[in-house]
Order: sequence, then structure tokens, then C-alpha cells
Amino acid sequence: MGVKADSVAVADQRRDQMLEAAAALIAERGFAETRIADVARRVGASPALVIYYFGTKDTLLTEALRWSEQSFYAAADELLASTTSMVKRLDTLVRLTCVPQTQDEVPGGWGLWFDLWAQAFRHPEVKKDRVELDQRWRSMVAQVVRDAIQDGEIGAVDAEEFAVAFAALLDGLSIQVALGDPVVDPERAHRIAMKFAAASLGFDWKSPRRRGR
Repeated sequence: MGVKADSVAVADQRRDQMLEAAAALIAERGFAETRIADVARRVGASPALVIYYFGTKDTLLTEALRWSEQSFYAAADELLASTTSMVKRLDTLVRLTCVPQTQDEVPGGWGLWFDLWAQAFRHPEVKKDRVELDQRWRSMVAQVVRDAIQDGEIGAVDAEEFAVAFAALLDGLSIQVALGDPVVDPERAHRIAMKFAAASLGFDWKSPRRRGR
């Protein structure tokens, strides 16, 4: 049993190494310019071994995105657990999505999502995976709203309907921020998202004053 468990652990570690490499390469080069051989070379494996684990390049893309999203949801869960305030929780989700954590950061996950959306448009299998990944994001937003209703922070609203609209808004804003749109900078994206949430859920929100230079 011990030998078998060790073998499984090694296989899982090897798989994670491939996913980490694939996520980094796709973020750097784009899906079209990333080959199975490139992933294999980065982790010191054979292309055949990468194919053994994932089968197709499309599967590797979706699994790399799932791997990348794990860190996002781990951070989000930790931050959401630190407060019961719906406004602070929504603010956290907006900042995690639309506001780079450092001045020069463009999260690799955005690049992965761009490629996933493009592939999902033409490939049914990728489209199915896209639905699953997006639903996890909407479910997180909806749970924040349901908790607020239960705690009496806001009145009764359709949490699922809000989650669909809010998630779509954040997706669109994050694309503009990731592409460096001069009109939609992180501060404006944050302000637009929070104003939408306040109007939809019926709470007061004021944009923080800009700091002086």
C-alpha cells in the first residue's frame, strides 16, 4: 500500500508540474503558440507523457485554467471568511478580479481565460468546461448575496440573477483592464462594479477619494 501511495503522489506531483508549466506558457505565448512539446520540455518530460496525462491540447488548456483558478479561489475564500460584511466581500471580489495586486501585474489567469473563451466558441468540449468554470464563479457571488439576505443586511433579491449580471460585468471590466484600456483603468473598473452592485442590491456605497500625489 505504501509503494502504491507513493506512486500516486509522484504522479500527482508530475501532473501539477505540467499544469503549472502549461499555465505559464499559455499566459506568456497564447494557446495557439503553445505546443505539447513546449510543456514537456519545460518540465523535462516527453511529449508522450504529457499526452498520457491530458490526451489533447484542449484538455490541457482547461485543466491548466482549473489549476490556475485554485489559487484564486483559495485567496478569495480566505478573504471572504475574514468578514461577514457583504459590501466588503463584494469589494474583495472586484479587487481580486479587476485590480492588479502590483503595479505591473497582469494576472496570467486572464490570458488563460481569453484563450478558453476563444476555444469554447468553436469546440463543444471546451464550451462544456467553460460553463463549469464560470458557474463556480457565479456561485461564489450568489453565496455572498444569500448570506447577506440571511443576515438581514439587504432585502430579498434574486441572488442568482444578480450573480449572472455581476460576473458578466466583472468579466468585461477585467478584459479592459488586462488589455490596458486607457479609459477603463482599475480604479474606474472598481467604481463601476461597486456602483452597479449598490444599485442592484440596495445599499449605499461611495467611491473612496483619490489619494493626492
